[in-house]
Amino acid sequence: MTKIALEGMRFYAYHGFYEEERKIGNHFIVDVEVVAQANRGAMTDDLTGTINYETIYTICRIEMQKPSQLLEHVAQRMLNKINHQFSFAQRIRVCISKQQPPLGGPVKRAYVEVQQGR
Repeated sequence: MTKIALEGMRFYAYHGFYEEERKIGNHFIVDVEVVAQANRGAMTDDLTGTINYETIYTICRIEMQKPSQLLEHVAQRMLNKINHQFSFAQRIRVCISKQQPPLGGPVKRAYVEVQQGR
């Protein structure tokens, strides 16, 4: 098994339940972890035999550009697209953190995490 992860992808996006959040935007951090049998890539030095993290980044960037009310929805869309692109993945985890959410007091971050395993 091979674990391939991207941590700390930073995006400015317009997600939130309240209309003002979707107008003003906020800073978000996305972490993705994919576990797969990537032995072919390890043995052959061929990118097609493993998880291409550039593709993962592109999926996350595109999904972060689509305003949504719920981070759960954004995270699930990412997970679904990563799963479709890399159907041989054994486990996928997506975590999206909203930095300093507008809650009326100091909060470093709020986050959601979705996972899928086979």
